[in-house]
Amino acid sequence: MGRGESVVSVGSGTRFWRLYRRSTGAVIGALALVALIVVVLFARQIEPYDPLGVAPLDALQGPSRAHWFGTDQYGRDVLSRVIEGAHVSLLIGLFAVAISVVFGSVLGLIAGYTESWVDGIIMRFIDMLLAFPGILLALAIIAALGPSLPNVIVAVGVSTIPVYTRVVRAEVLSVKRMNYVEAARVAGCSSWRLTLRHILPNVAASILVLATIGVAYSILNGAALSFLGLGVQPPSAEWGLMISDGRNYLRDSWWIATFPGITLALLILAVNLVGDGLRDAFDPRSRRR
Repeated sequence: MGRGESVVSVGSGTRFWRLYRRSTGAVIGALALVALIVVVLFARQIEPYDPLGVAPLDALQGPSRAHWFGTDQYGRDVLSRVIEGAHVSLLIGLFAVAISVVFGSVLGLIAGYTESWVDGIIMRFIDMLLAFPGILLALAIIAALGPSLPNVIVAVGVSTIPVYTRVVRAEVLSVKRMNYVEAARVAGCSSWRLTLRHILPNVAASILVLATIGVAYSILNGAALSFLGLGVQPPSAEWGLMISDGRNYLRDSWWIATFPGITLALLILAVNLVGDGLRDAFDPRSRRR
């Protein structure tokens, strides 16, 4: 099956769903993500208490009917803060991935299509970024910009640009040698039209799968930065920050760090399951079965 046929297959909603639902885990992950999005959209109606409201008399209460996830050292309801933290985590994941996908895809398209000195410059720059582990590069950016939610998004997004650049470049190098691309070039199609109309749609599936998995990676890195005190700042509700706040109370008040940690792990698992399902649905080998 040629690359040119993949766009049609991907565009068929019925066929895509038939391929996607083969994986029970992928369906469960998608349902979990939909449920989380609904919770985020209606957070103000769902949260039983103000996530930032301090109540010293209710501090360090264990899980109960009044506070399902207990309260933290300031008397704040942990469940309300976990719900609020979902909003922050999704913001980090989605916007960081948007940054990395846009810039990484553009650089990859230019590098793969030109295969000239421009390609050499771009890839040497990418190699320089890859010399640093992603979290270390994010830490360096945060150190330069300062800790805040927008800066966390920028730092995490920039740190993953090299991954998208290399993947897109490799895909472009393969696709541009296909017969239908050569035919379009012979027909007089301009470079930009050739790239946007014939090459980009056929690497979009790889970008989408990578971006889905990248959301989990970005959320995890954002939580790590907040855990270290370099991300979202108090009193904001963010899962990494909540885990950091509760680590000093693990012996007697385990619920402060445990529930945000479990929620973070479940979200990462759900996103990865969805990413695996998309990969299998877009894989040409799956369509032959």
